[in-house]
Amino acid sequence: MPLLQRITAEDAHRRRWELLALTSIGAFMAPLDGSIVSVALPVMSPDLHLSFAASMWVQAAYLLATAVLLIPLGRLADQHGRVRFYLIGVAVFTAGSLLAALSMNGAWLILSRVIQGGGAALMVATSAAIVTAVFPPQERGRALGINVMAVYIGLSIGPPLGGILADTLGWRSIFLINLPIGLVVLVWGWMMLPRSERAQDAPRVDFAGAALLGTFLISLLVPLTFAPEWGWAAPLTLALLTLAVASLAAFVVVERRVDVPVLDLDLLTHNRLFAAANTAALLNYMALYGIGLLTAIFLEIVQGRSAALTGWLMLSQPLLMAVLSPFAGHLSDRVGSRVLATGGMVTVALGMVLLAAMPTIAPVWQVAADLAVVGLGMAAFSAPNTSAIMGSVRRDQLSVASAFLGTMRTAGMALSVALLGGIAASQLGRLGGRLLFSHGRDGGAAGLAAQAVSGYAQGYRYAMITGAVLALAGAAVSLTRGAHEARV
Repeated sequence: MPLLQRITAEDAHRRRWELLALTSIGAFMAPLDGSIVSVALPVMSPDLHLSFAASMWVQAAYLLATAVLLIPLGRLADQHGRVRFYLIGVAVFTAGSLLAALSMNGAWLILSRVIQGGGAALMVATSAAIVTAVFPPQERGRALGINVMAVYIGLSIGPPLGGILADTLGWRSIFLINLPIGLVVLVWGWMMLPRSERAQDAPRVDFAGAALLGTFLISLLVPLTFAPEWGWAAPLTLALLTLAVASLAAFVVVERRVDVPVLDLDLLTHNRLFAAANTAALLNYMALYGIGLLTAIFLEIVQGRSAALTGWLMLSQPLLMAVLSPFAGHLSDRVGSRVLATGGMVTVALGMVLLAAMPTIAPVWQVAADLAVVGLGMAAFSAPNTSAIMGSVRRDQLSVASAFLGTMRTAGMALSVALLGGIAASQLGRLGGRLLFSHGRDGGAAGLAAQAVSGYAQGYRYAMITGAVLALAGAAVSLTRGAHEARV
């Protein structure tokens, strides 16, 4: 289906940079709201009388809704119009932000976060697909580099921005900030979108596959997120993980039998580049996402730095990513993704080893330099890897490919928090569950015993080493993609 009804291919090509700017805003907003809440949780939890478990659901509900809906909505967008679905996503996301800002209790806020997650799924599933459709192969890497830059800026600046807004304007402001941005995007996009966009005859939606995929993701990500609180051997944890295995097996059987599956499994079994690049992305996000949260705690709790200084130090990573991602994408147009993506993962692993070796008392420049190494590796990996994935599928599969990559990103984020967070807290004992909130209230390490601080420092180093191993595994997988890449 054409990207824009009643707009010729020449018009779309001419306006491709405008479409890139439009979709990059959504690529920024969705991950921003996945990360901005973490710093504000200690502020909003007492206000809304949230328990620790409920406060975890505020974060998990958003990620789960996004992960579950990405692939089914991406499939529908391929069939019915990507730009239209993108703008619907902006509208849903903006409405969810308003509802979250007006929350009077925990249930209201969690439901609002689910609505936000649905809007984010629509934006993430279509953003990279729109860019891929309007840019020629020789420009695609550079364009997706800019799009990826927006994603990582959103992921990385969320915590410091959330802290500033929560401290100065109150926690509701972290949601209200989305309203003017969303309205501008809607007006701008509506001016570009034709007044009538008729859907072509589309095959029947694979509801059974979508339901089984959603069941698998929920029953996998929920226990991985909450097992540190429930216990890994708890009946609920084991029951959900068993359900995850069963639903995945059923999903594979159903997708092999339906005419138009929600996810064409041939992309994974017969497209080596697609499978390898997405697996590398999953391992990359598993290694990376925990760095921001765990390092911020290390800087404030162990090193005793202020929240403001920590926020500035943490920006050294996204700053490198923002500056270098477009260049890496442009370079991948010339040399391909294999060398850049693999080298980027190795560089991320090096950065995490440096973070693990960081002494308890480290100078500011060393902290910034170690994080910058991670940012350099991410810049080398992200845009080339995304460009390779989007260039390996047919044009009618672009939104599904974008959605699958988004699912890998979201699942990797949840797994990173569960795995690396659990390892970091493994030396804390009973203090682990109260570490973040205790720090948020007392503003430093004074409220924690010296033994607990030392325990977290040791756990942090174990977590960074584990992340480095994951990154190296991702580099090994990345090498299997082959030296030559197809272009749509």
